[in-house]
Amino acid sequence: ARALTPQTAETDAIRFLVGTQSLRYDNQIHIIDFDDENNIINKNVLLHQVGEIWHISTSPADKGVLATCYNKTSDTKVMTCAAVWRMPKELESGSHESPDDSSSNTQTLELLCHLDNTAHGNMACVMWEPMGDGKKIISLADNNILLWDLQESSAKAVLSSSAALEGKGQLKFTSGRWSPHHNCTQIATANDTTVRGWDTRSMRQIYCIENAHGQLVRDLDFNPNKQYYLASCGDDCKVKFWDTRNVTEPVKTLEEHSHWVWNVRYNHSHDQLILTGSSDSRVILSNMVSISSEPFGHMVDDDELSDQEDQHQEEKIKEPLQDSVIATYEEHEDSVYAVEWSSADPWLFASLSYDGRLVINRVPRALKYHILL
Repeated sequence: ARALTPQTAETDAIRFLVGTQSLRYDNQIHIIDFDDENNIINKNVLLHQVGEIWHISTSPADKGVLATCYNKTSDTKVMTCAAVWRMPKELESGSHESPDDSSSNTQTLELLCHLDNTAHGNMACVMWEPMGDGKKIISLADNNILLWDLQESSAKAVLSSSAALEGKGQLKFTSGRWSPHHNCTQIATANDTTVRGWDTRSMRQIYCIENAHGQLVRDLDFNPNKQYYLASCGDDCKVKFWDTRNVTEPVKTLEEHSHWVWNVRYNHSHDQLILTGSSDSRVILSNMVSISSEPFGHMVDDDELSDQEDQHQEEKIKEPLQDSVIATYEEHEDSVYAVEWSSADPWLFASLSYDGRLVINRVPRALKYHILL
C-alpha cells in the first residue's frame, strides 16, 4: 500500500483511509477508525474494483466522498486514471462499532464519476479545494493541470480550465498541493526538480523554484498559518522550507533522512510540528519552531508576571526557540510512502509503509504540554 489520507470532513472521530496496491486481487480501501480511549483500531473494507491505488484524497465537505488515482490496463498499455467515489451511507461517519464478521461485510464503492483524462495522460494526484464545498478539484496528469467542477451530487465532472507545462526535459508532475490561503486561488506543483506556484483563476504560473532539490521533488505542503510558507521534500534526502515571495534560497533545510523523502506534512494546528516519511523506513517528527507562526513560543501577558519574572521573561522572549528533531519512529521495516496527521486530533498521526503496515502514533506528551502550556 502507498495511499493514505485522513477523512478530512470528519473532525470528531479519528479516521484514516488506506488504498491497497495489489496486482493479484481486487484492490480495496480500508477505513481505519481509531478509538483513542481504548487504543483500539477498527477496520472496514470497501472494494475498489479497479486497479492498484496510487493516490487517495477525501472531500473537505462531504464525509462520504473521495477520489482515487489508480492503474487501468487496456490492451497492452497501463494508464493511471482518476475517479470520484462515494462510500456506503452507514460507513460515512467515523464510528467505533466493529463489524461482527468483516469477511462477509465487504461492500463496494459507488462510482460517482471519472475524471476523464484519456487526452491528458497519467494522473499523478487529485486535490480538493481545501475550504470549498467539495465541488472543485484539481488533478495533475502528466504535464497538465486540470481544474474540474463537480456537478449534480458529484455525478458529473466538467473540465473548467487547464494549463500545461511547456519546455524541455521531464515534464511530468509528481505531486501538488492546494494552498489554504489567498482565498484558495493558488496551488503548488512539483515536477522533476522544480516547484511551481499557479493561480487557479488565470491558470498562470506565479512563481518557480528551479532546482528546489538536487533530485526529484516528491511532495509539498503549505504551512496552514503562514501564507507564503511551503515545504518540499525529495530524492536528495532533504526537506526544504520556502518563502514563496523569495525563491532563490530555502529558509531552512532539514537533512535527517538517509534516503528519498516521500512525504512532508505540516500539523494543521501547530505549524512548528513537521512529519516526514522516507524510504529509509523511518518517520521523523521535527519541531521547526523558528519558522513557525510562534517562533518565540507562547506569549505571556505582562499582568501575569512579577517584576523579577518580568525581566527574566523579556530576556527569554528575545531568543527564538531552537529547531530540533523531536522523535524518530522506526516501527516500519519497509519504505514509508505516506504520513498524515489526523483531522480530528492534532496530536495524532498515521504512517504507511509499502508492506501494508499502518502505524498510528502520538506526539510525545511532554512536547504536547510544552506547546500548550
